[in-house]
Amino acid sequence: MNLCSIASGSSGNCTFVGSEHTKLLIDAGISGKKIENGLSSIDISPQDIQGILITHEHSDHIQGLGVLARRYHTPIYGTAETINAIVRTKNVGRIAEELLHYVVPDESFFINDIQVDPFSTSHDASNSVCYTFQAGGHKVGMATDLGTFDEYIISKLSGSEILLMEANHDENMLLVGGYPYYLKQRILGDRGHLSNENSARLICRLFHEKLKHITLAHLSRENNYEELAYETVRAELNQIIDDKTTGLLLSVAKREEASEMLSIG
Repeated sequence: MNLCSIASGSSGNCTFVGSEHTKLLIDAGISGKKIENGLSSIDISPQDIQGILITHEHSDHIQGLGVLARRYHTPIYGTAETINAIVRTKNVGRIAEELLHYVVPDESFFINDIQVDPFSTSHDASNSVCYTFQAGGHKVGMATDLGTFDEYIISKLSGSEILLMEANHDENMLLVGGYPYYLKQRILGDRGHLSNENSARLICRLFHEKLKHITLAHLSRENNYEELAYETVRAELNQIIDDKTTGLLLSVAKREEASEMLSIG
């Protein structure tokens, strides 16, 4: 299985996940043109995308959705509440009803050879979810827009060999920064975003000997930076593993361009 972040951050998110037979996008939060360019940079045609799975309806996850769906007639997957919210979003435009497919948290389904498992998240959106993907005996897990995590989240992501994990903000940067008080409280709350520190704690709970790639994602432009997220998570991991012997690779997803393609199996 393969994973590649096409774009990641508070300004827009889009991720490619694929197997030998199936190519999917998770979210479409940048322009259709940028998604096309990002896919082209990893030698994938937008016509070959067999589904777009949406985590929730916030603009940084659906900005290019309408354009892609109309241009390539690509099926869209999301919870009923998420899809209903998208349909009501004017700047997405009209999407043909036959392209809309409802998913239910904790009910797995297949898109060709990939088993997709949606699971609930605590973000402040309409029944938001994240996804894990399994094919050929391998598992890829994604978790962004988490206000918090618990044993349920851990159980859903457990066994992933590639993880794309939110590390949205540094708590100190957020607290002393220029955001208004209500926004700081939203981000720090249980329905907000995962900090570098909490991301590191969750990753340590998920570590196992077959976990080979971790990509930190959805970094805030104002309240984080790549080196800080990386070093915060690396410091926690170093307390429980020796990456020289485990072969675990830690990276940070690029904000506005495709990152390295990660493969397992």
